[in-house]
Amino acid sequence: MTTKPDLIPTGRRTLLRAALGGGVVAGAGLALGAPPAVGATRTRTRPTTPAAALRELTRGNRRWHALRQVHPHEAMADRLAAVSGQHPFALILGCIDSRVPPEVVFDQGLGDLMTVRSAGEVLDEAVLGSVAFGVLELGIPLVMVLGHQSCGAVSAAVHAEETGEQLPAHIAYVADQIRPAIDHGHTGQDRVDATVTANVRLVRSRLAAEPDLAAKVATGQLAIVGARYELGSQLVHRIA
Repeated sequence: MTTKPDLIPTGRRTLLRAALGGGVVAGAGLALGAPPAVGATRTRTRPTTPAAALRELTRGNRRWHALRQVHPHEAMADRLAAVSGQHPFALILGCIDSRVPPEVVFDQGLGDLMTVRSAGEVLDEAVLGSVAFGVLELGIPLVMVLGHQSCGAVSAAVHAEETGEQLPAHIAYVADQIRPAIDHGHTGQDRVDATVTANVRLVRSRLAAEPDLAAKVATGQLAIVGARYELGSQLVHRIA
């Protein structure tokens, strides 16, 4: 990522990292009544490699598909333990579509996933900064770019290109970011579907080109993968 001037003083930056990372700041939560201290921490195995993280997501999605969800890490002990920090094992960059909530389709619980969502998985500085925070500050070993069947943002981008229709300003920005991925080898709904996959590949390649992330990939500490969720089958499959 491009180096920018350090506009946040060291003390404030430390405070920001503590807040975003889930650390407890003195006095925080007093107005709402902070929970009592936990006597023993939970026993929890966190995937620490890209391959292990991907296996866990796959197992969770299979449970969701088979209607055998276990809804992990929702007990009171998990909620109290979460006060002291967070240790997500994967970051999902997905669409805002209400039918594809990552914690649900991967059957994961509190503190398991960091989720970043934008229409069509579009990247901007806020999204890039969020992904970088998860990887560089929290040590997340897996980033998954998750597209999905019948994506409205992709449909809007394809429709705008085909018809020349002017979209509202902020929606036009999203469509413009997706436009380079539009697959002109197909027509009709097949074009939309093919573009969903092409857009995942495009976003993944842009993330992989970020120097800080690429350095983690080169050492095997991080994998950045593409995938898509099928609304009909409820299954997630990898995109090469």
